[in-house]
Amino acid sequence: MQSPVPETRYAKSGDVSIAYQVLGEGPIDLVLIPGFISNVELAWEEPGLAAWYRELATFCRLIVFDKRGTGLSDRVTGVANLETRMDDARAVMAAVGSERAVILGYSEGSSFGALFATTYPERTAGLILYGSFFAWDWMAGGRFPARHESVEHALREIEERWGTPDYCDELLAEDAPSKLQDERFRRWYSMRLRLSASPADAAALQRMNADVDTRALLPSIRVPTLIVHRVGDQNVAVKNARYAAEHIPGARYIELPGLDHLPWIGDSASITRAFREFLEEVAVAAPDAAERDRVLSTVLFTDIVGSTARAAELGDRAWGDLLEQHHASIREQLASFRGREIDTAGDGFFASFDGPARAIRCACSIQGAVAGLGLEIRAGIHTGECEIIDEKVAGIAVSIGARVAARAGPGEVLVSQTVKDLVAGSGIEFTERGLSELKGVPGDWRLFAVESV
Repeated sequence: MQSPVPETRYAKSGDVSIAYQVLGEGPIDLVLIPGFISNVELAWEEPGLAAWYRELATFCRLIVFDKRGTGLSDRVTGVANLETRMDDARAVMAAVGSERAVILGYSEGSSFGALFATTYPERTAGLILYGSFFAWDWMAGGRFPARHESVEHALREIEERWGTPDYCDELLAEDAPSKLQDERFRRWYSMRLRLSASPADAAALQRMNADVDTRALLPSIRVPTLIVHRVGDQNVAVKNARYAAEHIPGARYIELPGLDHLPWIGDSASITRAFREFLEEVAVAAPDAAERDRVLSTVLFTDIVGSTARAAELGDRAWGDLLEQHHASIREQLASFRGREIDTAGDGFFASFDGPARAIRCACSIQGAVAGLGLEIRAGIHTGECEIIDEKVAGIAVSIGARVAARAGPGEVLVSQTVKDLVAGSGIEFTERGLSELKGVPGDWRLFAVESV
């Protein structure tokens, strides 16, 4: 007997409601991070997708959801960044009682999955990357970057043509070329686009994709990882998967024939079989304690501009009182933005965050808070893989963060390229400061100053 269509429920992520469904009772949870757009209820109107979901649910508990701004989840102003989306995934996992799951990031969802696995390895039993793209310029030849003169031109076309028959067919030719002559599927596909996102929503989502670049995260993935890609994928170039296979430690890579991007179209049985074998292995494997000793973290360093001269001007007692007020102000901001104080030395602070956008906003709030005390700070922010030693972050990423802070000017919040690439969609604006050498760190580093949050 066929399993019934699961009930749609909502999980609260802050003030936003995230639509999700759960199917199956397998020995391990599989959280499916959707691609560009989705609609959890409309999915069941397509027999092939419904059958694929039911097949997955025979060997796992399948958890699917619509990202905020798409499908049945709340529409929001602007577009969510990867950091906010991670909060949404954790909210769904909490709602269904999932402490640890395999994360399946497909297409656009792969960057999301990679960031989740590196930030929360203790919540990630394994990672599956299917049809993945990690940077805008690595989509397939006919996709947006290749056929448009600029990102703005591509976004204008989305807003002007989204949902129209011709445009839907153009996208279908890249997502599932084998279905172009299937009239029933063409109608469902077009309806799926329109009911999953408005023209403005779709353009905003694609703007974020144009700015995101998560290639630098891949070497930091320490959980068991499976990568599956069709060699002729007309949406996303296979170079994404091959690069990921080379840079993710211990990753298993399966390359399949085919042109279709959607995983339930074409030879979906080979994809499902690969997923099943991976999940069965992960389900019986003991968690690797070493995975929890390394985590992707964002580090923030601040110090007071002109502190020596100010201390001499005020005298020891008054300067000590002012430092106490400075420390109290920073600690209040850290609490507001989920930052963790790691160390304090003199007038400098070192803190860590589980998301770069929060770190940036915290730094800017600190600027405003200490300005009321007549003080000015400089700040530096970097995101990278850190070791956890005695519950504190350490390693080269921490050194890089400190060096970025040392390059910041008075009143400036300076960030690394990695930070900028990860906060796409956050509305944070930057000014490039060019390439810099960071003392004791190999290579040249592209730095950016925060202009507005």
